[in-house]
Amino acid sequence: MSTKSQKWTEVIESKNSLFKIDLVELWRYKDLLYMLVKRDFVTFYKQTILGPLWFIIQPIIMTLTYVVIFGNIAGISTDGTPRFVFYLSGITFWSYFSETLNKVSTVFKDNASMLGKVYFPRLILPISIVISGLIKFFIQFFIFILFLFYYFKTGTIHPNYWILLTPFLIALIVTLSLGFGMLISSLTTKYKDLIFLITFGIQLLMFATPVLYPLSIIPSKYIFFIKLNPLTGIFECFRYGFFGNGDINLGLLFSSTIISIVILIIGVLIFNKVEKDFIDTV
Repeated sequence: MSTKSQKWTEVIESKNSLFKIDLVELWRYKDLLYMLVKRDFVTFYKQTILGPLWFIIQPIIMTLTYVVIFGNIAGISTDGTPRFVFYLSGITFWSYFSETLNKVSTVFKDNASMLGKVYFPRLILPISIVISGLIKFFIQFFIFILFLFYYFKTGTIHPNYWILLTPFLIALIVTLSLGFGMLISSLTTKYKDLIFLITFGIQLLMFATPVLYPLSIIPSKYIFFIKLNPLTGIFECFRYGFFGNGDINLGLLFSSTIISIVILIIGVLIFNKVEKDFIDTV
């Protein structure tokens, strides 16, 4: 019988929609999610001398370094905000974003052996990175709050009611890092050399984000390009709420929100499109 005359009696193909995120299935695998979060949080510092204390020591050392280099030597303005707490706020938010983005970008390559052995919703992997990163973030954020309280008692900073937007700003950071990470991880499973470009790009992005400087010192000819960065509105709103310096820009915050949502949607679309081929390309 010729090949053309043959008819398949059964065809197996993916029925998943590009927009589908099965939250019920994710909930069924909550125990796996818990194990992955515990693994990411515990084992990374399991064989270190100071253990989780590095969560506290690392941002403080980095902050002191930036105070000396960018504050004392370069003399970069912080809009009247004490340099230590200004740089600590930027480092706290940026560290979560950059580390989460880097880890989510390589999560499928790093867990390739697991992908070929057992089925589970692949979305569990990037979500576990996001949650374990949040644990570290909240520890460092608590340290920031302690220093903030000290400067508040001395009258050098003046928080205002915009501080209430903090949970929303954290949610935007999570959305951006997860969306970007899913987008990049989906591409790097096939084009593995992209990860080198992404790592370099994240380092450059830090200098295009008001992490180590306020938006007010940017020359007018460059301000448009800095505002295109969705992180700019988040950092500026956060510092305005906690320090009372600068100016709140609702238009900038709105654009950051829209861009974050769009990036997450694009990340989900591409993730769902290439998910069935992960095991063949990772």
